[in-house]
Amino acid sequence: MYRWYVVNTYSGHENKVKSNLEHRAMTLGHRAALRQIVVPTETVTELKDGEKKNVEQRTMPGYVLVQMNLNEDTWGLVRGTPGVTGFVGAGDEPIPLTQGEIDRLLKRGAPAGGAPAQAGPASATARPRVSQFTIGESVKVISGPLSDFSGEIAEINEDAAKLKVLVSIFGRETPVEVGFDQVKKV
Repeated sequence: MYRWYVVNTYSGHENKVKSNLEHRAMTLGHRAALRQIVVPTETVTELKDGEKKNVEQRTMPGYVLVQMNLNEDTWGLVRGTPGVTGFVGAGDEPIPLTQGEIDRLLKRGAPAGGAPAQAGPASATARPRVSQFTIGESVKVISGPLSDFSGEIAEINEDAAKLKVLVSIFGRETPVEVGFDQVKKV
């Protein structure tokens, strides 16, 4: 039975882990057991040198989502892949994600057809005053792939209009960078 699992990787190695997993699955004859490998990303608009540019940004640094039929062989295949530090779960037992978690992480359900939707670009014009936020304050993410997650502000970057928020994902505190307009106070 195909279920979604979260694989922990070295931060910054998510795409390399994805290609290594695909290559290993093909060469070891387990391609049918690994249905889909996803590095969660979103497209955001950044203002650089006075020009707006669309940039692909990882939404869950250090994690890769894998839809697979988990058995002893596929477990070993994933665990033995360079850059993989393990599955997210209790001890050695990987815990599959619920359909609701997958829909929220891949932003399914909003558009017709059930295809994953890209999160809207961050607004470069509307920029709330920095005095609205303080370090240690609790906020809720209201847009983007991590919408409905709550966390605590760890860092404020006024120049980029971004906050670093510590969000609890899979029971671990994970720093997430969001725009001022993507959060609201709790």
